[in-house]
Amino acid sequence: EVQLVESGGGLVQPGGSLRLSCAASGFTFSTYDMSWVRQAPGKGLEWVSGINSGGGSTSHADSVKGRFTISRDNAKNTMYLQMNSLKPEDTAVYYCAKPNIGRDSYDYWGQGTQVTVSS
Repeated sequence: EVQLVESGGGLVQPGGSLRLSCAASGFTFSTYDMSWVRQAPGKGLEWVSGINSGGGSTSHADSVKGRFTISRDNAKNTMYLQMNSLKPEDTAVYYCAKPNIGRDSYDYWGQGTQVTVSS
């Protein structure tokens, strides 16, 4: 019943921008912290950004700090990742995910959306 559906990925040139969306359903989205996680080709999962349930507290990985911004609209059950000044190293599948209570794993995942940064 719980679903997380990412959208907004695509091919973009270095220096360009994309906005990813994560549409949530099947649970009370507004009561849960959420995260963005990515996986580059041939590499492991990398936590990108997190946001608390109300949206008032955010955190970003050093690799994207100053370029990416996480946000959410609880009235729309949607989370966003605004990505600016994109680099080839940002190429990855980006996942929307819900952290567990221990904050060392994730309860739910979306299907992922591909972001490719290339000339």
